[in-house]
Amino acid sequence: MTTTQTRRDTLKVSLGAGGAFVLGFTLAGKAGAQGLAAANAAPGKLNTYVTIAPDGIVSIIAKNPEVGQGIKTSLPMLIAEELDVDWSKVRTVQAIADQATYGSQLVGGSTAIPQHWQSLRRVGATARAMMIAAAAEEWKCPPGECATDAGQVIHARTNRKVTYGSLCTKAACITPPDPASVQLKASKDFKIIGRPTPQVDTAAIVTGQPLFGIDFKVPGMLYATYLKAPVFGAKVASADLAAAKAVKGVRDAFILDGSENVNDLMNGALAPGVAVVADSWWTAQQARAKLNVQWAAHPTSRSSSEGFLAQAQTMSRGAPLRTELKAGDPDPALASAAKTVEAAYHYPFISHANLEPQNCTASYKDGKVEIWSPSQYPEPAKAVVARQLGITARDVTINMVRGGGGFGRRLVNDSVVEAAAISKQVGAPVKVLFSREDEMKHDFYRAAGYHFLKGGVDSGGKITAWKNHFVSFGKNGAYSTAANISRTEFPARFVPNYQLDVSMIDGGIPTGFLRAPISNGVAFITQSFIDELAVAAGQDPMAFRLKMLDVPAAQTPGYDSARAIATIRKVAEMSNWGRRMPARSGLGMAFHFAHSGYFAQVAEVKVAANGDLDIVKVWSVCDVGRQIINPLGADNQVEGSILDGISHALYQKITVKDGAVQQASFGDYPLLRINKAPAIENHYILSDNNPTGLGEPALPPVIPAVTNAIFAATGKRIRTLPIDTAQLKA
Repeated sequence: MTTTQTRRDTLKVSLGAGGAFVLGFTLAGKAGAQGLAAANAAPGKLNTYVTIAPDGIVSIIAKNPEVGQGIKTSLPMLIAEELDVDWSKVRTVQAIADQATYGSQLVGGSTAIPQHWQSLRRVGATARAMMIAAAAEEWKCPPGECATDAGQVIHARTNRKVTYGSLCTKAACITPPDPASVQLKASKDFKIIGRPTPQVDTAAIVTGQPLFGIDFKVPGMLYATYLKAPVFGAKVASADLAAAKAVKGVRDAFILDGSENVNDLMNGALAPGVAVVADSWWTAQQARAKLNVQWAAHPTSRSSSEGFLAQAQTMSRGAPLRTELKAGDPDPALASAAKTVEAAYHYPFISHANLEPQNCTASYKDGKVEIWSPSQYPEPAKAVVARQLGITARDVTINMVRGGGGFGRRLVNDSVVEAAAISKQVGAPVKVLFSREDEMKHDFYRAAGYHFLKGGVDSGGKITAWKNHFVSFGKNGAYSTAANISRTEFPARFVPNYQLDVSMIDGGIPTGFLRAPISNGVAFITQSFIDELAVAAGQDPMAFRLKMLDVPAAQTPGYDSARAIATIRKVAEMSNWGRRMPARSGLGMAFHFAHSGYFAQVAEVKVAANGDLDIVKVWSVCDVGRQIINPLGADNQVEGSILDGISHALYQKITVKDGAVQQASFGDYPLLRINKAPAIENHYILSDNNPTGLGEPALPPVIPAVTNAIFAATGKRIRTLPIDTAQLKA
């Protein structure tokens, strides 16, 4: 094997098995600014991104987990584009979870594209440069005379061509160039980037091939179900293990002692519970029903949704826990405003409701454990599993398996630690699979929030003051996971007299990141209240927003109001904003900036006299930079986000009574059905900015766009989610 190593062992090329050309980088996946050649890369750790076989087949590593967002397709597209190969000859290979080699392997926050837009293109461009150098050496011509196309090097002057596959041996002897020095393509020359491309797993998915965590099997595998208390963190007082073990096919039943601390659970720690292990999952479920578990007392058993609302209302009338941000002097500004509005808004806890329930397969043997998981963030699971099993993180191997939806739920690795703990106890490979009831009652929920607002406008119709007393969830002054609000969250910095106050309820409910975290609730609040202020000012809601955004750029670093304005103007044009609407029909508008994406949306609704709501159409305009990597994937993400947001608005609500979640299935926690889905029209504004992600920022504005449209149609303001259509009756 020939190996050339340069640049502090950060870039390696070799001739692999079967004569394949293999190009790798150490820690190449490290985020954005640190680039490909990370100084702290571990010597010898090879991240094999590109393998070119003699037959021309190109294998490209997909470094991040795939949970339906299409990253297993779009990231390899970046490499393949700059490598200049035929996409039909590209094969993607899912990486294992290995942060030391691949850098961060996280699905969340729509971060993959902004982190890798430059670095992964340089991977492909480096490999292309080496193919050109190998051909030029063979032809004894300057590399500058050579071009590439579809996996070939071409010498136009002599009409010579050679395939990458036939150059493998020679290219493996070429000293790799500095990736920072290679020339990247201009967008006008793209042949793969910007083309609608089906996900690489689509054919396997539609033909029912076993790709997902729920499908995964290993020889000798047993099935486990893990029963946890209705009250989060409550321990087992007693359980009839003998009754469960008496069921035919049951291998074992036992109690596991986990943490009572909800904060520990949010970090993936094992919850207390009872495991039942059997030859089949159904058998385990049948035996579980015979456990007759008695649960120990837990302080959270006093919690309820009604109690949370009462606490929030009481807190709103008193002094806040703290003031997060104060600009100007809101109280005098409100007192002198031409018009003022006061309103209380509320959004509930909601569940992720993944179609594929949580699952994990683990095999513990001889002090080591191998895991197959659809986790969105596998690296932290290694440390949690190691602590639980009393081994080192080096002895934990995690294989990334495709997930059937994530939306932030799989950022918490509870199923991983459960499977590992149960496998160690029984001494065999075990698959843990949640039932739908487990999934719904033991989620890490989008935190509920209560907002008590006061706003004022001057005689010219401009907002002069804004106060928000935000009651959220947390303990000892620290927010629960994703229950916070940023100090710079819009409209901070856009209102001269602005104040954000915060109080907290210690509810004992585990919270987590849900698609467009924080923004998925806050956008409903801000964009609805802006509409209320526009009405008070006697202004058109679009014109009112444009006036609000008209502030000096230096005043709002990190927020480009010109990009927001462009999306608003375009969506108004697309929807024919301002047109006369039939009775009990209306248009509503909202915009939001989240995850580096600027989105504006208009919804059209019809409201029947009996209150039935029909969302007719949604127009959506976004600015996520200069390039849409995969238009097919982009449309799927935007449309999926909009439909997801409509589900939030119309149906979804988690309620708590006596410390336990009341919803148990899609019967009492419905998702949007196809007959209720609106028509959706997308438009992408291409701006001179690096591309960013699309998995999340399209969701937040659709909720207030719908509720503002309801007001336009009926004159009834929606301040609480989900929408109670009984209140919309004529």
